[in-house]
Amino acid sequence: MQQYPSQLLERAVESFSQLPGVGRKTALRLVLHLLRQSTEDVDSFADAITRVKHDVKYCKVCHNISDTDVCSICSDPSRDSSVVCVVENIQDVMAIENTQQFHGLYHVLGGIISPMDGIGPNDLEIESLVKRVEEGKVKEIILALASTMEGDTTNFYISRKLKDKQVKLSVIARGISVGDELEYTDEVTLGRSILNRTPFDA
Repeated sequence: MQQYPSQLLERAVESFSQLPGVGRKTALRLVLHLLRQSTEDVDSFADAITRVKHDVKYCKVCHNISDTDVCSICSDPSRDSSVVCVVENIQDVMAIENTQQFHGLYHVLGGIISPMDGIGPNDLEIESLVKRVEEGKVKEIILALASTMEGDTTNFYISRKLKDKQVKLSVIARGISVGDELEYTDEVTLGRSILNRTPFDA
């Protein structure tokens, strides 16, 4: 194991290496880079990280990341509130928004059903989705989950929960390859998948 000339340096490297995709060599490069920066820049960097943890909120309506109790998308009167796109995570919201093809609202589940990972329906924001539908303003639910076994299982579960509700269920077109993650799909393909969505058949 590599020896460090400073325990403070070692601690910083250990902290950075806990980030996903960051090994100890990369972590060391990042820490050494910060050491070369001005104190003001490093303080600003540290403050940004601290504030994102303490001050960022989750929208009370759709569970997207927000600076306020209700996110800018949900509070935008120009959006079509009768259409709700159900996604796995916040990255998927960003990916779909980048297509500029969808003008409705979102519902972030916070994951997908995956028994192998110990994630069940109760661990996700499914009940809050049902409540949104029961309020009567939502006319269509677009299921925009990854085309994997876990994604399809989650689609099926949601469809069963909403089967007696007066809401149209559709699923994004499968122009997205089976097994692909939404956030890695190019914007043109993703945009067309939203526009060419098809009725969901459980």
